[in-house]
Formats: sequence, structure tokens, C-alpha cells
Amino acid sequence: MDLNADMAEGIGPEGWAADASLLDVVTSANIACGGHAGDAETMRRACDAAIERGVRIGAHPGYGDRENFGRTELGLATGEVVAQVAEQITLLESIAASSGSAVTHVKLHGALYHRALRDDELAAALAELIAGLASPPVVLAPARGALVDAARARGLGCAAEGFADRAYDAAGLLVPRDQPGSVLGAEEAVAQALRLAREGSVIANDGTVLPIDVESICVHGDTPGAIELAGELRAALTGGGIEVKAFA
Repeated sequence: MDLNADMAEGIGPEGWAADASLLDVVTSANIACGGHAGDAETMRRACDAAIERGVRIGAHPGYGDRENFGRTELGLATGEVVAQVAEQITLLESIAASSGSAVTHVKLHGALYHRALRDDELAAALAELIAGLASPPVVLAPARGALVDAARARGLGCAAEGFADRAYDAAGLLVPRDQPGSVLGAEEAVAQALRLAREGSVIANDGTVLPIDVESICVHGDTPGAIELAGELRAALTGGGIEVKAFA
């Protein structure tokens, strides 16, 4: 089971130290590319630290909306969104290449992540963008949704993602962050991660058991106590006989 984290979303020594600590634990890193967060310096530091630890480098593009951290749906035209994503991925690719590595996967951020699950036109355009890259990266996304369907139709590699620290609703979507109980505590998150890894399912907020077959489990880098939680998750998975390694 792969363990991934969103990162390079903070600035200054404190943000860099948090990224380094997460990279000591996870096997895949989703690096903010300057849209919702991050800049060339945070990207380079994250890439260098990931390479040093043998962690995969992934692009984490989002709406260019730092004020709302990319978590507000902007309703932008498909072409404008694709242009923003292309610019962000290209920047991270150049930085990773200059550090002697490459971008291996793409995971969208925030409101864009959720829009791509249901917007067929956008999903198809993003899949076309990714397929057109010199070395097309794997699409890291939920197992069901428009983006994965479009990516597979273009012959792209896909890795299904589940979340340790977020609650699910009965439709299999993440409970919006403005609703109570949307972010799970450490004990609940560890239990959910183990269930995902062992049984391929989660228990929704209404008690429904949802089948979710995943290859990667995410912990958000901006979740309170994310570093400690990531360590607990890895220890619990390993202790449960589950090998923690990057997805194929």
C-alpha cells in the first residue's frame, strides 16, 4: 500500500521542516505547484528532500486561488483550467528534472479535484493534457469518477486513492470540510486506513459500508498533527502485515 501526502503548501523554515518530516514517512509526495500554494523554492526543496529519501514526486495542481487555498469552486472555463494545470505541472517537471528526477504522478487539489470527478468535459481535457506530456505521469484519483474514466480511455496509468483523515458520505464522496466530522481524529483515521488496506472499504458517515479498492492512502499535510498521524498510519499498516511501498 502506498502512503501519500500533500505538501509544499507552507513557506519558510517551519513549512520546510514539516515537509521533510512527512517525507521521512510517506512513499509518494504530492507537491503543490504554485496554484493554491507553493513557489519555485518550496518545490525545489520538496523535490530535493523527496529524492534524498527515495520518495516519488507528484504534481499537485489546483486552482490559482491562494486566498481560498484552492478549495472554492471558481467555475472557470475548461480551457482556462487546463492552462493553469499545464503551467503548474510544467514548472514542477522542470524543477524535478533539474534535481535529477521526474514527476511520476498527478493528483489534483481541492475544488478542482472534486470538479474533475463529475465534469466529463474537464476530465477529458485534463486527460488529454496529461497524455500529451513527454513522459505521461500516473493519475492519482478516486477509483470512480470522470477523471479516472477519461484517463483510462486515453491509456494513462491510474492509481486509486483513499483518504485516512477525511470522512466519506453515503455516495462515496468526501464530506465537505465545513460540515462537522469531516476531518477525522487520529484514532479514527488509523482505523479507516487499516480498513481500506485490509478490506477495501470504508464506513460512511451514515453507517453505510462502501467498497473502495485503493492502491494509495492519503494524509493531508495541512491536517492538524499530520506528521504524527502519518507516522501512526505507517506503523499501523506495517504492524498489520501490510507492506508500505509506492504504487506500481
